[in-house]
Amino acid sequence: MSIDSPNTEFTVVLNAQEQYSIWPTYHPVPNGWTEVGVKGNKEHCLKHISEVWTDMRPKSLRDAIEALES
Repeated sequence: MSIDSPNTEFTVVLNAQEQYSIWPTYHPVPNGWTEVGVKGNKEHCLKHISEVWTDMRPKSLRDAIEALES
């Protein structure tokens, strides 16, 4: 299986900073990343990410800004 193959299945993953990525299902998910339950071809997974990841700032930055504003 190749990462560039249109038949490659991906899973959407999330890290502790609430940043998203896609990972091919034929490889184990790397440490620090968690599957969110969305699988499919590359386009499907990237579409999901574009719908849910509306603030691309890392969680630590969002938290720091929120603390300054409080």
